[in-house]
Amino acid sequence: MEPSQTVEDESQPSIATVTRRIQRLSLHLIPLPPLQRSPQLDMLTCAKANKQEVDVASLSSYMRGMHREIQEKIFYFFNSRPDLQTPTEISMKEHRELCLRQLLGLVREAKIKPFRYVVEDPAKYFAISEAVGSIDISLGIKFGVQYSLWGGSVLNLGTKKHRDKYFDGIDNLDYLGCFAMTELHHGSNVQGLQTVATFDPITDEFIIDTPNDGAIKWWIGNAAVHGKFATVFARLVLPTHDSKGVSDMGVHAFIVPIRDLKTHQPLPGIEINDCGHKIGLNGVDNGALRFRSVRIPRDNLLNRFGDVTRDGKYTSSLPTINKRFAATLGELVGGRVGLAHSSVGILKIAVTIAVRYSLLRQQFGPPKQPEVSILDYQSQQHKLMPMLASTYAFHFATQYLVEKYSEMKKTHDEQLVGDVHALSAGLKSYVTSFTAKSLSTCREACGGHGYAAVNRFGTLRNDHDIFQTFEGDNTVLLQQVAADLLKQYKDKFQGGALSVTWNYLRESMNTYLSQPNPVTARWESEDHLRDPKFQLDAFRYRTSRLLQSVAARLQKHTKTLGSFGAWNRCLNHLLTLAESHIESVILAKFIEAVQNCPDASSQAALKLLCDLYALDRIWKDIGTYRNVDYVAPNKAKAINKLTQYLSFQVRNIAGEVIDAFDLPPYILRAPIAMQSEAYSQYTQLVGF
Repeated sequence: MEPSQTVEDESQPSIATVTRRIQRLSLHLIPLPPLQRSPQLDMLTCAKANKQEVDVASLSSYMRGMHREIQEKIFYFFNSRPDLQTPTEISMKEHRELCLRQLLGLVREAKIKPFRYVVEDPAKYFAISEAVGSIDISLGIKFGVQYSLWGGSVLNLGTKKHRDKYFDGIDNLDYLGCFAMTELHHGSNVQGLQTVATFDPITDEFIIDTPNDGAIKWWIGNAAVHGKFATVFARLVLPTHDSKGVSDMGVHAFIVPIRDLKTHQPLPGIEINDCGHKIGLNGVDNGALRFRSVRIPRDNLLNRFGDVTRDGKYTSSLPTINKRFAATLGELVGGRVGLAHSSVGILKIAVTIAVRYSLLRQQFGPPKQPEVSILDYQSQQHKLMPMLASTYAFHFATQYLVEKYSEMKKTHDEQLVGDVHALSAGLKSYVTSFTAKSLSTCREACGGHGYAAVNRFGTLRNDHDIFQTFEGDNTVLLQQVAADLLKQYKDKFQGGALSVTWNYLRESMNTYLSQPNPVTARWESEDHLRDPKFQLDAFRYRTSRLLQSVAARLQKHTKTLGSFGAWNRCLNHLLTLAESHIESVILAKFIEAVQNCPDASSQAALKLLCDLYALDRIWKDIGTYRNVDYVAPNKAKAINKLTQYLSFQVRNIAGEVIDAFDLPPYILRAPIAMQSEAYSQYTQLVGF
């Protein structure tokens, strides 16, 4: 306002102000004259002109592998049974009963018997698990509790007598069971569990006790309503004749009946309470268990790694508590493998819904021309295309994990056991965290329609969220990966052999950590940037540099803070190291999958997705590469420009690429993801 202007002047708009407002309002009614074409639209037109041809059937066959038939059998069964389909609105009580009926229908009507595959053919088991989780994630978790956790603990921690006694009942669902590890005060720290199993040599029994409220078994799936047995993890205590009176042999697993097989009432000494309504997975009946001097036969100790004789003597082939504990948890790693695998399945569903919607939905466009698909906008591509590429990357990485796990179960090779343990921890953590974030991004990418419950994002997001916590908190698991990397780093300098996944560290300390080549740091050509060697070298250089630097920091801080304090001081650095290593593994497996693909059109599509995954990750961490001059400024700009162009290219085959997931309509069942009948179905849902 000019100094001479009065308040009265301000309340009376000038003629110039009124004229300007009229001109602005008229713009809403009269289109602007055509503008110069933007570089973005020119790039889009160019990309569309060079669209790749994709043989969807060949790509789908390569993706789905040998267990496609059993997955389709599961989809067909549930599609043919509307009474077993989960409605959008359902109470917790109804959902729990439906989930049980779904599981019973799968096993007893569809004749899908997965239990034997837990050990015999893990790849087939995980394929069944992925399909079941696609029906309803609650069903997938209940399925996993029954067969992977309760059943898996009997198979993997028990011996022949346990398998003979319980196998058929677990297989046919007569023996619904629980996996009672987590306590109110202890989750990730399993060695800190407080539940006690004291041996009574007079009666030849173990007495299971919950010594305090903090030791109540908590969040136990199948416990609140349906479970009849539980694998209970407790400290094995033996009476001794010395001054201590007892000897604590560490955490062991015991089979404890919790309900009467005929009346289904809790057995004497066992208190069962319901954990109640949760954020998600309300089809799973999580409960809390307290034990008050519950007696079980000595034979109920799952005694593969440690046993107690009739006269109360402890025997084990493993000499220490820590070795027995590691062996026990090592046999339970299948749960992490399954969660990583299932998380990718959920990500496929969410990405397919979001991409389909983005292809169908049209908003705005050039003047006097039709509206354009919202996937033609760079911002939408930036949200979804790298995510789609990552989904493919995770598919091949978890496929590799399942293969290594299957090999481990057959060979019991000690080095492979350690490798699978660290790899499963890293992939479970990385993939489930990525999927959790992506579910929110997919919802946002679908605008207001993404907020409708019928379009699935809310349920998928809420049900999947806990994947980041159970079977190992993601932050804790990444620390296990970092610890293993540091161990490999130390062994390398002591002449030890490196395990398979860490082989690249052998040369990394020499090649990768030498001064960046000033010539290659400036190469900007598309051929160079899309060269798998450049991409993998960049990922591995970052990991190796992080490993070397955090090792030096830990050594420095340990002198003043001690080992625990030093670890805590460097914790964020360690987590970044673990994520970087897992990304290197993911990219390596993706590159292998591209190279091994037999169909030319499928290979070209996978190469495009792989390049986008690699360059998008490099660009997201470009500061790291710039700080050490691994990438010169102009090369960084070239990476950014090429990443955008690859997103355009992937957009043009996005429909074919998501179709290769081969998800049937019943699994997607989101109206916004359907084709021609989409909005007629959608409007009918709200009463039109």
